[in-house]
Amino acid sequence: MAPDETESRPLQSGPTSTKFRGPIMLRRDRKAESSTTDQRLLDQRGPSDWVHTDPWRVLRIQSEFVEGFGALAEVPRAVTVFGSARISSEHPDYAAGRAIGAALAKAGYAVITGGGPGAMEAVNRGASESGGFSIGLGIELPFEQGLNEWVDLGINFRYFFARKTMFVKYSQAFVCLPGGFGTLDELFEALTLVQTRKVTRFPIVLFGTQYWAGLIDWIRGSLLAEGKVSEPDLELIHVTDSVDEVIRLLEQSNDDAVALDDDLPRTEDLW
Repeated sequence: MAPDETESRPLQSGPTSTKFRGPIMLRRDRKAESSTTDQRLLDQRGPSDWVHTDPWRVLRIQSEFVEGFGALAEVPRAVTVFGSARISSEHPDYAAGRAIGAALAKAGYAVITGGGPGAMEAVNRGASESGGFSIGLGIELPFEQGLNEWVDLGINFRYFFARKTMFVKYSQAFVCLPGGFGTLDELFEALTLVQTRKVTRFPIVLFGTQYWAGLIDWIRGSLLAEGKVSEPDLELIHVTDSVDEVIRLLEQSNDDAVALDDDLPRTEDLW
C-alpha cells in the first residue's frame, strides 16, 4: 500500500536523511515529529494553541474573503463613506453624513460604511431613511463597537486588510467626512491605489473644506514642493462642502467612464 503523503517518512538513512510532512521536506532531523498528521487531527487531547497558529490564520483570512465576496457580489453600484466614530448625533458632521447618505440613496447608490457609530451611523441612517441600500463592514476591535442599527447588510471582519479589499472592490468612489487615523488610513490607501493605477475611475472626495485645509496645504507645500508627488496627483482629491457637489462629481466620473468605454474597441473588432 502506498504510504500516506501526509505521513512523516524517511527516504534514506544517515545524517542527511530526508523526511516529508505533506508537501514539506525536512532534512538532518529538523523538526522531526513522532506522530502523523492524521493522528494529530483526530486526537481530541492536547493543547488548543493550534487555533492561534499562522497556518490556521490563513484559513480564517480565506474565509473572510469568501464571506465578503459572497455577500457583496450582487450589491448595486455603491459609494463608501468614511468618517469619525467619535461624534454624537448632535454634531454638525452627523447631519452632513445623514444628508450625504440620503443623497447617495436618491441618486441610486448603495452606501458602504465601517458600520460603526458617529459619522458612519449617520450615513447608514440617511441612506436607510431614504429607501437606499445601507451596508456596514465592521471590524473586530479591543473595545466593542458593533454594527449600528441602520445597517441593512452587515459583515464583521477580523482583519483590516480583508475589510479594505471589500471597501475598494465594491465601491465606485470614496467620500471622507472629517475623521481620525482610520479615515486617514483609508484615504491614503485609496489615493495610492488610484495613483499607481491599481484601480481606475475612482473619485475621492473630502467633505469639509475647513477640516481638510491643513492636510491639503501640507500635501501641496511639502510633498509637491519637494517632488514627492506630482501636480496630477493632487487632482485625484476633490474637496467640497456641498452634498450636491458630491453627487455631481460621482455622476461626472460615471459619464467619463462611459465615454472611455465607448472609445475602446469592441471585442468583435479585435478579431
